[in-house]
Amino acid sequence: MKAAVVTEFGGPLVVQDIPIPSPGPDQVLVKMETCGVCHTDIHAAQGDWPAKPTVPFIPGHEGIGVIDAVGSQVSKDRIGERVAIAWLGSACGECNHCVSGWETLCEKQQNSGYSLDGAYAEYAVAHARYVVRVPDGVSSFDAAPLTCAGVTTYKAVKVGGVTPAQRVAIFGIGGLGHMAVQYARIAGGFVTAVDIDDQKLDLARELGADHTVNSSTTDPVEAIQALGGADVAIVLAVVPSVFDQAFRSLRRGGRLVCVSMPAHGVIPVPIFETVVGGISILGSIVGTRKDLREVFALHDAGRTTVSAVSRKLDEVNECFDDLLAGRVTARLVFEF
Repeated sequence: MKAAVVTEFGGPLVVQDIPIPSPGPDQVLVKMETCGVCHTDIHAAQGDWPAKPTVPFIPGHEGIGVIDAVGSQVSKDRIGERVAIAWLGSACGECNHCVSGWETLCEKQQNSGYSLDGAYAEYAVAHARYVVRVPDGVSSFDAAPLTCAGVTTYKAVKVGGVTPAQRVAIFGIGGLGHMAVQYARIAGGFVTAVDIDDQKLDLARELGADHTVNSSTTDPVEAIQALGGADVAIVLAVVPSVFDQAFRSLRRGGRLVCVSMPAHGVIPVPIFETVVGGISILGSIVGTRKDLREVFALHDAGRTTVSAVSRKLDEVNECFDDLLAGRVTARLVFEF
């Protein structure tokens, strides 16, 4: 099979012909149809984070495909099922986090395209209990971005506790941000989209943002505070300074939801303002299997729109360059 492989941190990915993997007893073999390109894949390929993958490895955690074979402990009835391979490759299923509905916090979790080979390949193996069935009404092309960009921002809106008529500021409108705008609106929020790219802000308006701010020409803190301040600020931009802007855009009682993870940087938190203003700072990792089912259900019902561009796996390095240069309005999706 053809696969895009990280052979060294910081180097270009190498598209190789390698053997098709065989599923283990509790695994399925998925013939991939699509896979989205996520900024996390770039962090993985560059070895940006403290817990690094083991080289060589195959990135990709927005994989959609059809089960082609199953392991000895998996029902053969699942062959032919179309499923999503998400970031959460597996979890222990027994710890307090898992049994309380927070499997994404499991300390024994394995992650697709990071600690497990992912979906930048024509075939991928995955844990049978952790793939999620894709409804017939959701295309494989749309399902790929929903599997991470969608479920991550959907969870962030949940974690932020957005309720009707609250003001929500979304910092970073792109692959994740264009989905966050829609989920915040579904929750009843009044949305302000912040970015430095007018094309991305145009997309945010098309998707229902009530206000937009180009932070390259306008101070987003002043603009958002002029509207009354944000009840919830969700940070999706991979720029440390944006976290401070988002914090300062909050009104009293506001919640800062941190989603993106820059390779370096800290959040300057003024203790007095945080305490007196009753500010909450929350981290939000990707959603669970239940969250992903809900994301698919919303899309199947016509409540969300995915903005993406088709690419081929051979273009993987150009895709990474385009993402890093900010030339991508929303999401890139490999079609196999």
